[in-house]
Amino acid sequence: MSAQDVAARALPAAQDRSDDERRERAARRRARARTLGLRLVALAVLLGAWWLVAALEVWPRVLVPSPGDVLDAFVTVSGLAPDASGRTGFSGHLLHEHLGTSLRRIVVGSGIGTVLGVVLGLLVATVGPVRTVLEPAVTFLRQLPPLAYFSLLVIWFGIEETPKIWLLLVAAMPPVAVATAAAVGGVHRDYVNGARSLGAGRWDVARWVVLPAALPEILVGIRLGVGVAYTSVVAAETVNGVPGIGGMIRDAQRYLQTDVVVLGILVLGVSGLLLDACLRAVERRAGPWRGRA
Repeated sequence: MSAQDVAARALPAAQDRSDDERRERAARRRARARTLGLRLVALAVLLGAWWLVAALEVWPRVLVPSPGDVLDAFVTVSGLAPDASGRTGFSGHLLHEHLGTSLRRIVVGSGIGTVLGVVLGLLVATVGPVRTVLEPAVTFLRQLPPLAYFSLLVIWFGIEETPKIWLLLVAAMPPVAVATAAAVGGVHRDYVNGARSLGAGRWDVARWVVLPAALPEILVGIRLGVGVAYTSVVAAETVNGVPGIGGMIRDAQRYLQTDVVVLGILVLGVSGLLLDACLRAVERRAGPWRGRA
């Protein structure tokens, strides 16, 4: 068979593959557009129901502020425009300062907790005596709500930044440790035995077989740990938490400024969604083989 015949046969096959790829990309675009449309419709319905409840005054406005009230609070607390008394911000700080301080606490606390959780999970999964000693302690910590030990952390470390960081650290570490231990323990033995039969040493197996196989599940555990730390930030900022979104919510609750409370909740929710989206993007890039191998 001549080279021209081979090229002539290969060209239609390549064209078919290209057409299939285009159709797949178009299908993915349609699926993303459909998902986005459904989410926008759901958001519009939720906002409409909220506005209707506030307009009908089913509950007093001080209990259920309208979307317009929350928007006015956002403009004032963000420093975009002063309120009727000429003030901007809340508790002496603007919204971005509150949010930035909370995010810094979350990043530091959950970051340290993540590193410790991964190390602890690896030890629990690979060293029998460590598993016997530490696995019950990790499970014990995982079951405790943050407020159960925050008061003790305040007694130990005072009311400044240290107890807040410790709270977020302890909140993030157990889920990461449990996920890491389960991921490493769940690596198929055939992968390990196959690598060893080809002459791989202990560290080579750990680096090139166990860690890549367990990485996607470890990343899921990190997402869970960061999520737990994120939900604990309000508890961490109940004591001397200003600036901070949790401290802002607490002070607004004291003075019945429900619009600021709702604003703080929305800011936490939206920023949490963005943070989780970033972690999911890292998960897709760092472990694209999840579910395929």
